[in-house]
Amino acid sequence: MKVTVVSRSGREVIKGGLDLPDSATVSDLQEAIHKRTKKFYPSRQRLTLPVAPGSKEKPVVLHYKKSLKEYTDGNSTQLTVVFKDLGPQVSYRTLFFFEYLGPLLIYPLFYYLPVYQFFGYKGERVVHPVQTYAMYYWCFHYFKRILETFFVHRFSHATSPLSNVFRNCFYYWTFAAYIAYYVNHPLYTPVSDLQMKIGFGLGIVCQLANFYTHILLKNLRDPSGNGGYQIPRGFLFNIVTCANYTTEIYQWLGFNIATQTVAGYIFLVVAASIMTNWALAKHRRLKKLFDGKDGRAKYPRRWVILPPFL
Repeated sequence: MKVTVVSRSGREVIKGGLDLPDSATVSDLQEAIHKRTKKFYPSRQRLTLPVAPGSKEKPVVLHYKKSLKEYTDGNSTQLTVVFKDLGPQVSYRTLFFFEYLGPLLIYPLFYYLPVYQFFGYKGERVVHPVQTYAMYYWCFHYFKRILETFFVHRFSHATSPLSNVFRNCFYYWTFAAYIAYYVNHPLYTPVSDLQMKIGFGLGIVCQLANFYTHILLKNLRDPSGNGGYQIPRGFLFNIVTCANYTTEIYQWLGFNIATQTVAGYIFLVVAASIMTNWALAKHRRLKKLFDGKDGRAKYPRRWVILPPFL
């Protein structure tokens, strides 16, 4: 099989094309491209079928496990694919590890070290119980996140652009410092003991529920990360499409009820907005895939992320 590899502008990426066996898969093609170019390792490649000029249709992305013959249009000896360089890639586990490691290390610095002396506060700092509990709560959350990254989550995509590491780390690390600064501040005024217990109680319950939703999502995919889209079922998923995001939002609500800082509520609003966009997109995708037609299951009626509002 002769495979012609071109860029989106139509320029030939591999001069003279590639000759591959008729039984070759997309993965074989990616390895052949890597062998000829060195720089473009397989996870850095995005291969699609050409689309007609002016067409508004989305190009078909070649799946690495499929045979190249499945993408030929009646002529099994010739195939043209469009190559796109996705840029340097890192594994999702690497991405998540570094974005969660920052908050896990940054927050305790404001609790244990005399950092406020650098901001002009020379007096003795009194540590309130809520500040201690908040530090334990915070560290438990991000330590749980790191453990889930390595032992629970299964990823549908092997890698992510390297630029996402810097973007995500900036987001998580900056908010960690912002919140830690105010919660551990020498002039911090604690909430009532009852409010603290209600907030942390709600938060812990939601953290445990969040862990369980991740276990349920894990079981929807096989160990390789494949399995396609499936209807999540069980526990809160019988009520909410994105129960994992729901419990994530409410666990931060619990933290903020207990600590009550403007910085914490800003983080809650930003995080909830981001997760709501993700949830709406996933809800639409599942409803489209499971439309009840041609033998497909029909997606059940559910809230998207935040009952009773959405």
